This record gives sequence, structure tokens and C-alpha cells, in this order.
Amino acid sequence: MHSWNLYVPLSRVPTFSRWLSVRHACTKLFVGGLCYDTNEAILKDAFGQHGEIVEVKVICDHVSGKSKGFGFVKFTSESAASTALKEMDGQLLDGRNIRVHYAHKG
Repeated sequence: MHSWNLYVPLSRVPTFSRWLSVRHACTKLFVGGLCYDTNEAILKDAFGQHGEIVEVKVICDHVSGKSKGFGFVKFTSESAASTALKEMDGQLLDGRNIRVHYAHKG
């Protein structure tokens, strides 16, 4: 007969905020390789065909105000985000092939 140690240190148990960030990542996509002229309206239009969007953000340099070439799209559902990821990764947008991944906090 084996004696199983079921002790798990509290540091290894997911907290509610960690759970939320994991859930958050399932609906939020990172979009890289954007043309520097691509704005939030263009991004929303391109991704909006895959589901309802909560937020679109193109990341810009705080000094120059110019796009850094990446952004985020947050959907209302995990299924919409999943579909958008599959359909949009590698697609041409404003003359550039974009990369799409699930966003994560890092």
C-alpha cells in the first residue's frame, strides 16, 4: 500500500486573480506584425467578423504617438477568440502578414 502525500504548497495553488488572468487570456488576442498605419478601426473591422469585440488597442509609442506594430483584440467569448485566432493568424492585413496568439500577462 502506498502512502500518497497530497500536500500542495499554497504558493502553487492558483489564486482567484491568477484564475481571472488565465480566463482573460482566453478571450484576448495579441496581434503582431501590424503595418504602422493600421489603426484600431481597421483592426476592429478585420476581427469583428469573427465575433463580438469588447476592446481593440493598437500599442503606440508614448513620445511619437506612432504604432509599435502590435495590438490586442478582446472578444466577449472564448469561442469567438478561438475562431479569430485560427482564421486570422498569418492573414494579410494592410499589406502585412499578421501573427495572432493568445495574449498573456508576462
